[in-house]
Amino acid sequence: MIAFARATDRDLMRRFRAGDRDAFTGIYRAHSPAIHRFALHMTGDPDKATEVTQEVFVWLIHHPEGFDPKRGELGAFLTGVARKLVQRHWHREKRWVSFDEATPQSVPSESGKDDNTEQLRSAIAALPERYREVVVLCDLEEKSYEDAASQLECATGTIRSRLHRARSLLARKLLGAGRDVKESVRYSA
Repeated sequence: MIAFARATDRDLMRRFRAGDRDAFTGIYRAHSPAIHRFALHMTGDPDKATEVTQEVFVWLIHHPEGFDPKRGELGAFLTGVARKLVQRHWHREKRWVSFDEATPQSVPSESGKDDNTEQLRSAIAALPERYREVVVLCDLEEKSYEDAASQLECATGTIRSRLHRARSLLARKLLGAGRDVKESVRYSA
């Protein structure tokens, strides 16, 4: 299935570079949900996530040669573009969220989720960027350490250490809020 997706992405990109608008639509439909989820988890703001998602695909329209299938998958490449755009937004707006400023409303809840889920989402949104990225990719998006390392352009060991530190920060934050971390954090360490 993964080989099929890669072949499809390569074919779509080849057709898109040749001017096929339907190919771009196929790329957008295949990858925009994952890009939007990543941006939403990173920003904690649905409007900003939508804006970043749109910017990723506008960027792709203007830089189709930026993707090299020999270096990795299209989804990982687009996530990397989204990551850089999120960073650009943060630097431009200088809106860093501290642990104390995070609120449960920062990411909309899915139906049926309880307060522990909202507390966890708030704690994730409040993590420093380097730790939030690995939690989003490895724990929420269920990427492998290797895939996350490729997307963040760092070593697999760096991903593992950042994830360990992020989980420790989350546990401290959740325990400080009087939550039982075993109930709140369901990670497959």
